[in-house]
Amino acid sequence: MANMTEAKTTSADRGNVAGVFQLPNFDFEAMFVSQRETMETLMEVNKIAIEGFQAVMLRQFESGRQAMDVFSMMVRDFGQPSGSAADRVAKQAEYSKQVVEKGLSNVREIGELVTKTSTQASNIINKRLTKGLDEVRDYSKKHVATV
Repeated sequence: MANMTEAKTTSADRGNVAGVFQLPNFDFEAMFVSQRETMETLMEVNKIAIEGFQAVMLRQFESGRQAMDVFSMMVRDFGQPSGSAADRVAKQAEYSKQVVEKGLSNVREIGELVTKTSTQASNIINKRLTKGLDEVRDYSKKHVATV
């Protein structure tokens, strides 16, 4: 009999504990919507990153092609001596100046592409992060008020 009374008391105590520590209803639908939006954001950021990477690679390829064109002209002109030695040196110096200027321009342009891509991606991530924190705040306000 003592075991029966003890079992009832324990069961009643458990009921009271459950009442004291009542957990708020968890909104699975809101969680799934939030996670879907997060995944969509990640896919968008990945798309921007891939497009940015492709743009940078294409620009680097074009820069290399231009450098090879100038180098070919330098070799061709060097192999066909015309004019005085001073004229040839001046022409080679002009080619070198063009290569350096174009190279710096290309580096600047590639840097701008990388900056543009990373800024776009950061803005999208920041927007989603802010929205996610707002969702947590709103959820907690709603459920703390009902408990």
